[in-house]
Amino acid sequence: MGKKVNGRKRFLVVDILGLLLAVLVVPASTHDTAGGRQVLLDSYFAGRWLHLVFGDGMFSGKIVDWAANLLGLRVQVVRRPAGQKGFEVLPRRWVVERALSWTTAHRRHARDYERRPDHAEALIRWGMIGVMARRVDRHAPAHRPSPRPLQRII
Repeated sequence: MGKKVNGRKRFLVVDILGLLLAVLVVPASTHDTAGGRQVLLDSYFAGRWLHLVFGDGMFSGKIVDWAANLLGLRVQVVRRPAGQKGFEVLPRRWVVERALSWTTAHRRHARDYERRPDHAEALIRWGMIGVMARRVDRHAPAHRPSPRPLQRII
């Protein structure tokens, strides 16, 4: 029998910088492969040309063939090394985890206050818009006004 606690799963597709490409919020009872397929379809139909997708263990099995045949995606599964004990940062997987932590930095995302999944998705998008705007602003060239000509004081 499944767990009888209300909850949500969040599926994100991000680029290598951790910027949001697609998001899907579903009930916690949804299987990982169903959510993974849906978020990949959403990103595909949104016109995002993805060639390689890194995923966790849920992207093993039939979903790899499904993504290759239907969407033309190459899925590479990032697994924990054999015999690993405790926490270790895994290459490529930390990008999504970092993006999720950026969204939880916004006060409203610290808890699940939303009743509807589409509202939760919209708030994740709003949070990531703020992250992206700060990153663009931080890397923008500084606007330096031209120096004023010196005035003689008589």
